[in-house]
Amino acid sequence: MPTTARPLRKLGFLTIGLFDGADPRPGHESTLSVIELGERLGFDSAWVRHRHLQYGISSPVAVLAAASQRTSRIELGTAVIPLGWENPLRLAEDLATVDLLSGGRLNPGVSVGPPMHFDQVKGALYPDTADAEDFGYDRVRRLLDFVRGEPVTRFSGTEGFEVFSDRVEPHSPGLADRLWYGGGSLRSARWAGENGMNLLTSSVVKAEESEDFTEIQLSHIRAFRSHHPDGDRARVSQGLVVIPTDSASPEQRAKYEEYARKRTPRTAAPQGPARMMFAPDLVGTSSEIAERLYAHAAFREVDEVAFALPFSFDHEDYVQILTDMATRLGPALGWSPSD
Repeated sequence: MPTTARPLRKLGFLTIGLFDGADPRPGHESTLSVIELGERLGFDSAWVRHRHLQYGISSPVAVLAAASQRTSRIELGTAVIPLGWENPLRLAEDLATVDLLSGGRLNPGVSVGPPMHFDQVKGALYPDTADAEDFGYDRVRRLLDFVRGEPVTRFSGTEGFEVFSDRVEPHSPGLADRLWYGGGSLRSARWAGENGMNLLTSSVVKAEESEDFTEIQLSHIRAFRSHHPDGDRARVSQGLVVIPTDSASPEQRAKYEEYARKRTPRTAAPQGPARMMFAPDLVGTSSEIAERLYAHAAFREVDEVAFALPFSFDHEDYVQILTDMATRLGPALGWSPSD
């Protein structure tokens, strides 16, 4: 087995939290159950995706508020909240509230850009201001300032019986240091570094200077750290779709392999006008996956991961995959479970 200078320090997982539109509660309960299982297995972090007008978690902050009351140790993250759907000031209030309720375990990941299918939703989302909205990095900058406690108004003090603050309340010290940017381009990686954020890299990147996924992701990580005040100590988390099969049944293995097979063609070349490159899904025994990860140049640059669970599997599949990740794959990568 190849070795790496960076044994895996933090092992996390990411779930989309699918649910049935006709009966959404069981899907949300399943997501919370999976997070509770992750804590019992010793995972360092659990992350949820964000989906609007779909059958996946639309309110990750609310879901993580619930998860914070069912867990005591595991860190809770969003990967990612698209800020085009959010008011940064209101989001800062929600994030700080949940962070305090969790005991300082929240890791908010965000991204920028217009909301998906913006032409179809802008009338409902921004009926009067759609053309004036700024969906660029300034939206993240505002969120950062609000979370860090910068003033948002010139007014503070007592008015009658009410007391007002000039910053977002509640304020949660330390939360700003746990803000992540989900970037898939070289420009985003640089911006996140220049602004002192942490970087979430995923199984999707933009093909700009290369059409080799590993090479692209590696360039993003190095560009991020070269622009970050903490340099090589700046935090990067890699997120690939990883499916260990050690304890899987024959039926599960067949399903996993078919899932990966159907998704493999999109990894051969850049996809769509944005030229997005997708990483292959990693399916196999933990020793096989570990060997492929050690051969991955970008993986060798990180010491924390948030492996993505496939979108469409059943609850028992996630139990098997997470159990194998924690008991077999993680240790094969030099990781030890948290107490």
